[in-house]
Amino acid sequence: MKYQRIQDLRVDSDLSQREISEILHITQRSYSHYETGSRGIPIEMLIRLADYYDISIDYLVGRTDRKEVLK
Repeated sequence: MKYQRIQDLRVDSDLSQREISEILHITQRSYSHYETGSRGIPIEMLIRLADYYDISIDYLVGRTDRKEVLK
């Protein structure tokens, strides 16, 4: 499964894969695998991405089109 939304969010934020991987404390190669879908994204990484972009995990994985986190 390709995670197009994490790529779109990164590009919209004007970040390179290297920059976001440094923010997440992982290698650029690992992050690249997440974007292409060649490797599943661990829940811990989904939480970090959702927190960084201030969006819901459901949005990241395509379960909803609402970015907001329900509180």
